[in-house]
Amino acid sequence: MMKSSFPTRREILQRTSLGFGGLAMAGLMDQAKAASSLIPDRHFPAKARNVIFLFMEGGVSQVDSFDYKPALEKYHGQDPRKAIGKLEKTQFDNIGKVLKSPWTFKQRGQCGAWVSDLFPHIAEHADDLCIVRSMTSKFPEHTSANYFFHSGTGLQGRPSMGAWASYGLGKESDNLPGFVVINGGRIPSGGLDCFSNGFLTATHRGSLLNANGTPVANVRPNERHSQAQAIKRKLIGSLNATTSQGNAELESAIVNYELAARMQLAVPDLMDFSDESEATKKLYGIDDSYKGTKTYARECLIARRLIERGVRFVELTIPDIGEDRWDAHGGLQKNHGNNAKSVDKPIAGLLKDLKSRGMLDDTLVLWSGEFGRTPFAQGGNGRDHNEFGFSLWMAGAGIKPGTVYGTTDQFGYKAIENVMEMHDLHATLLHLLGIDHKKLTYRFSGRDIRLTDVHGRVVQELLA
Repeated sequence: MMKSSFPTRREILQRTSLGFGGLAMAGLMDQAKAASSLIPDRHFPAKARNVIFLFMEGGVSQVDSFDYKPALEKYHGQDPRKAIGKLEKTQFDNIGKVLKSPWTFKQRGQCGAWVSDLFPHIAEHADDLCIVRSMTSKFPEHTSANYFFHSGTGLQGRPSMGAWASYGLGKESDNLPGFVVINGGRIPSGGLDCFSNGFLTATHRGSLLNANGTPVANVRPNERHSQAQAIKRKLIGSLNATTSQGNAELESAIVNYELAARMQLAVPDLMDFSDESEATKKLYGIDDSYKGTKTYARECLIARRLIERGVRFVELTIPDIGEDRWDAHGGLQKNHGNNAKSVDKPIAGLLKDLKSRGMLDDTLVLWSGEFGRTPFAQGGNGRDHNEFGFSLWMAGAGIKPGTVYGTTDQFGYKAIENVMEMHDLHATLLHLLGIDHKKLTYRFSGRDIRLTDVHGRVVQELLA
């Protein structure tokens, strides 16, 4: 009888014994790889573990908030070119008459920073703020300016700074994303691409969480029985395992699917404020009678709870109050007044709460719009877009408190001293997170790309 050409079971075991060890090792390596995504890989010791970005989409007027200019009162209603004599021809092209601020400025705190009555609650925290009055952008319209602020380029589809932070440092929570966007009702111009992962893997995309109503679609399982859901997940997992090898997009989708399953347990707990004291809820304005304040209070409290649970980067959108964002081309006092009423108390509450818990020591809070507004009238009682000089502020981890940096001209139109560019802001933000902005790169389209492109410097003067 001829011997079979097929190997016996014993021969298979002998030939593949090392292979079984390899399978075990592969499993361990996969676990180690997954664990490493939770461990920060910083270039140097970091001041900040987390970032909360308070995005004031539409463009807050710097000369009505954090950049006091007495010249606006002195020359109110006049053509600035006639009021102050000869200037560079291009300095005030296509402008209206000087428009003074309807809000009163006062020096605040021990630092004496000028802040207007537009933000009375935030003004009480002047000694915690580092105010930049010389920020600039390269884009005068909302969509491109939003992309530029978020991704360092005015183009659609590039990774957001939140995605870069997630990519560079991984995430600390196994049950929540590394980058979360809390939606108060107004997605910025440019849409969800403001929070894009771009060419980075999908695990770094900003995950949208609604402040009101159902926080995430399908956060509660549709199946009536947990066993049925477990069977479904097991089947999908086995199907994915047969096709995902080497496919980065599919592997990212699988990771996101598994994360979504864990979020079904984590998100309801996150959104349950029953463990918060009444004093804390009052501090944020959770029960405020004004709709905008109530919504933004929820956003700020959720943001604190997210970073407590290890979320790396949290961005807040502005609440929908029926106003045209901060985009005050007309009706400046009503537009800015109502938008400020929505965010002022909750932001002050967030700063106070973080500080009292010791969390401001390693949490960076960034407040800004995509650009500022002109000091000159548009339509009589509005202000146009202004990318040449505007204000933002930062507080918390590694930031020098009670500081004012940079200067605009006497009208608050153009930055003239310590001019700060967007790439400088991004470089400084990454530095505080322990990342060298020149080393955080991703190979795409034939070259190494970074958030700061080939520009940017860390602004040491802002650092404590």
